[in-house]
Amino acid sequence: MKTAEAKILMRASAEAAREFFDKGIKGFSIDSRATAPGELFFALSPEDYRRHCFTATSFADAHRFIPQAFEQGAVAAVARAERVEGDEELRPYRDRLLLVEDVIEALQQLARGVIESWGRAVVGITGSAGKTTTKDLTAHVLGATGRRVLRSRKNYNNELGVALSVLQMESNGASPADFDVAVLEMGMSMPGEIARHCRVAPPDVSVVTNVAPVHLEFMGTVEAIARGKAQLVEGLKPGGTAVLNADDERVAAMREKARHAARIVTYGLGESADVRAVGLEAVGVGASRFLLRTPEGEASVVLPMHGRHNVLNALAASAVATHFGVTAEEIAAALATAAPSEMRGEVLRFAEGFTVVDDSYNSNPHSLLSMAEAVAQGGESVKRRVVVAGEMLELGAESEALHREAGREIARLGVEVLWGVRGDARELVEGAREAGMGAETTRFFESSDEAADALKSFVRAGDLVLVKGSRGVHTERVVEALKERHELK
Repeated sequence: MKTAEAKILMRASAEAAREFFDKGIKGFSIDSRATAPGELFFALSPEDYRRHCFTATSFADAHRFIPQAFEQGAVAAVARAERVEGDEELRPYRDRLLLVEDVIEALQQLARGVIESWGRAVVGITGSAGKTTTKDLTAHVLGATGRRVLRSRKNYNNELGVALSVLQMESNGASPADFDVAVLEMGMSMPGEIARHCRVAPPDVSVVTNVAPVHLEFMGTVEAIARGKAQLVEGLKPGGTAVLNADDERVAAMREKARHAARIVTYGLGESADVRAVGLEAVGVGASRFLLRTPEGEASVVLPMHGRHNVLNALAASAVATHFGVTAEEIAAALATAAPSEMRGEVLRFAEGFTVVDDSYNSNPHSLLSMAEAVAQGGESVKRRVVVAGEMLELGAESEALHREAGREIARLGVEVLWGVRGDARELVEGAREAGMGAETTRFFESSDEAADALKSFVRAGDLVLVKGSRGVHTERVVEALKERHELK
């Protein structure tokens, strides 16, 4: 970490620097409440957030919590020099403050120094939907075939999350030598964000899953989203590999951006894809079967996840694995032991005979329709298919129209019941009614708590229920309420 340390310590006093190096660092924190003894605390301020790609309208100033971080055992704190100057409350801590101009940039430089000194392969994954599941599947397959994998924490994919994920290599007793490959999720909510991620962790393999209308409030158009996602391909290291979804026209076109790539690997369900699924079929709720074909061979796969979208996520992971020389048989064996990421298609079976698909972590039109399609194809044993869909946030001026069209599409899929939750989800219900669903099978609720109360007594044996919504709508409360009222198998 010497290179990165030197960069962030340029404005620290000699005494503070000696203290810093003498004690060493056991980890890194941006939350004073969760700071552990021996960690380096990064005091984020509104000015730092505004310089970077964060969409909130208000931010806390963590400089106020520097004393708390030291009470928790922080070894030192990185603080913004301009903010600290003249602050009498922080004067007692000045010999333990590392002063920089931009705290987020300092964190990123530190992570970049770790990546540079480590010098091994980085897999960067982005897309409008499916990137967390693709990240987890990729890490799972590579790990199952003997590689020591660093993966992004949870869905840490913004300008803080990517850096913090990298710094796991230097946390809790870990060493960069403990890892063979890093699999990092790289998200985007504003223009230029992917390029910033690539400066922190330049990818050897870039994976783009799809382009869909998400974050339109900040991105403006789907075309702008495609340009932003393409930065992951443009940011490839020379000689790297671009892994592109051949079934998505905008993603497939990104091969023109892969000027540094030595190899382009496509995946999909179509015949033109290098890595593809043949003979895809659902195996009840929660599983899919297909023949995996790669340039190196083929093998039968039973994936314990349902829906075409999850098969595509598995194909993306398979395409990455081929870059590392993993055989089709090894990939198939690894995929057979995979599991959905938390709140991303988890299948919950209840003792009373109904099943819930918990996909409540996030939502956008593309992912909602993909999951609704999977539920609509739930199988002969399903007596009633129910979709509980929360409002999809950050869709900008097109939000009402996108919700209404999604409602029409869900109705066309043939689900029996559609409930909308909060805000523009009212348009989901209206769209479904326009497409032929009746008032008795469609309802709107002002909150997830109201929907939860209604669903607890509504469900019955034979139901297959999808619960999905943007994080801010808290549709996970619907699932929690069912768990409280009904017993899991």
